Amino acid sequence: MKILIDANVLYPTVMREVVLGVARVGLFEPRWSARILEEWARAAGRLGPDVEAQARGEIVMLQAAWPQAEIRYLSELEARLWLPDSNDIHVLAAAVSGSVDAIMTANFKDFPRNILAEEGLIRFGPDNYLKGCAESNITAVFPVASAVLSEARRLSGEDWTMRKLMKKARLPLFGKAIERLSC
Repeated sequence: MKILIDANVLYPTVMREVVLGVARVGLFEPRWSARILEEWARAAGRLGPDVEAQARGEIVMLQAAWPQAEIRYLSELEARLWLPDSNDIHVLAAAVSGSVDAIMTANFKDFPRNILAEEGLIRFGPDNYLKGCAESNITAVFPVASAVLSEARRLSGEDWTMRKLMKKARLPLFGKAIERLSC
């Protein structure tokens, strides 16, 4: 399954690391556009120039790891599309152009199901999607979640629990599923 990942899933860090970790183990093929990656960098830039520089470095590594993931589209495509927030039309244009199966976004209100269905698309929230991945393939997903947890502990110096970290990362259902299924 090809899934276009919206900027609000790529930034924040923990969510991105879990989503891309699940992609790395082959549970879906990630897609994005240059504009989506730029939105991530600019969002990080609100925390300062060093944070933006770090995000831009991570974007370069992401592009190197998945060279086939970046979707290019003709700007004319945006003219025929409509969404409640015109600032999100570029996401839909990339999804249509890239022949993806779904859009993963934390912003449901601006991606109505009926409009996406007209283009042959569905949408997933990262929390529910990751929960489903854990429930269907815990042996692939648990090591991803564990690695993200270990890195969060290392970087923060805090003794996070899986559930607490995932709740903070806006992935509470996923955190509960990982704890329940890994016992």
